[in-house]
Amino acid sequence: MVSQAERRSTTTRAILDAARRLFTARGFDQTSVDDIAAQAGVAKGAVYHHFASKELIFARVFEEMTAELATLVPAAARTGKDVLDSIGRGTLKYLTSISNDEFRQVQLIDGPRVLGWEQWRAIDARYFSGMTSAPVEARLRDHASAREIEALGHLIAGALTEAALVCATSQHRARAAKDLSSALQRMLAPFFGAPS
Repeated sequence: MVSQAERRSTTTRAILDAARRLFTARGFDQTSVDDIAAQAGVAKGAVYHHFASKELIFARVFEEMTAELATLVPAAARTGKDVLDSIGRGTLKYLTSISNDEFRQVQLIDGPRVLGWEQWRAIDARYFSGMTSAPVEARLRDHASAREIEALGHLIAGALTEAALVCATSQHRARAAKDLSSALQRMLAPFFGAPS
């Protein structure tokens, strides 16, 4: 016998999966709760039973997609031959992933607008700030103050955010991702050594 918790979990998952497909293909504005319900195979009332609004569904989808992106970057970074190369490879993976059709609409086009800049950045920081601050801290802890290291981490995060937004609107997203990750490596070379 299926428990109430299992039914709830199955319905929630169906709603989120349907919403992700629709938000990715159509965007937030062109997707209605009716569309999500139909795609999930549930009644509209069931959607509202689990989520009070379309915005809350979007926020959950966005968070899940951010967590998914965060698993892709470290694997690419680990293939680097040194810290700077690892940063370049991780950055390239992040930019090519977030600007492709699977993530771009939700993460970069609708995300900042629907969630608001603060919530969008807070979610991003929750998953990615350690990835940008850890190599900086490891490399510079003996040469810079904690405040300088924190400031540099914020600047790198800002550069990555801007690079992602540029990639999202580029006609040549893969080339833009490559150029921007290479430029970030060059920018960070004085801190981590010459680019490979």
